[in-house]
Amino acid sequence: RTAPADGTPAAREAARGLLATAGWRPSAGQVLFSGNARQAIAGALAALVRPGGRVGIDALTYPLVKEIAARLGVTLVPLAGDADGVRPDSVAAAHRTAPLSALYLQPTLHNPTSATMPETRRRQLAADLRPWGLPVVEDRIWSFLSDGTEPFAAFAPELTYVVDGLSKRVAPGLTVGFLVVPEGRTGQAGEALRSGGWTAGRFALEAALRWMTDGTVDRLVTAKCADASRRQRLVTEHLRGFTVRTDPRAYYAWWRLPAPWRADTFTAAAADRGIAVTPGPSFAVPATGSAPAQLPDPAAS
Repeated sequence: RTAPADGTPAAREAARGLLATAGWRPSAGQVLFSGNARQAIAGALAALVRPGGRVGIDALTYPLVKEIAARLGVTLVPLAGDADGVRPDSVAAAHRTAPLSALYLQPTLHNPTSATMPETRRRQLAADLRPWGLPVVEDRIWSFLSDGTEPFAAFAPELTYVVDGLSKRVAPGLTVGFLVVPEGRTGQAGEALRSGGWTAGRFALEAALRWMTDGTVDRLVTAKCADASRRQRLVTEHLRGFTVRTDPRAYYAWWRLPAPWRADTFTAAAADRGIAVTPGPSFAVPATGSAPAQLPDPAAS
């Protein structure tokens, strides 16, 4: 049989244990399930934003969020940031221009820059958003590689919809997504998952429950943390002398290409040699009604 959006009691308990941190632990009643994390993002945005609504987002972001927003009829509003992430003053300016319906953030090991928002910025942003009641979709899909960084939800639990999943921890082909909603908000979010056809399959849910409780996920996380560290050592060794933004725990590196390379020509040249990289413009969120943002010709591997 198919599984409901809230899964099963055993799955909810296992998920809340997997996702909990030292300073944040959701209740079982806050946990919903989707087929994968992308579907959890879609469900959260569908529940929070009406067609035509505006969502604040990093100027560089996970490319599939742009596709999700386009299919939902949602307008993405790129926000200025710095080394610490989205700037609160940029959020305020965008919200004054025309009210935002939500924010989409990747505060821990951001894709593609691998940046992690420090606690001071998370606290400041949470305090600024609270008077507006502006909800946040927090994508934590890579957070399992971090060293216990507290989620944004720990600082604004009443506003934050946490997205996570097993695709990165386990495998992209056999996965389940998690959507942790603020207390009392499961009805609307659950309905969005059901109406979109984004709930988890029963087999996948039962398999995920077993993996979460028999130590499989923990073993894979340990192995992937070691693998990411090994890959980062290769980046350090082979890209020494170049401008590279990354994190020693991450699977991503944002590489500022030297002249005369451009992102498109470098990507093609790398492909000819069997190396896959993603050009920087794929991650750029254009301002409403404008062409894609002009980037300094980076390529993210």
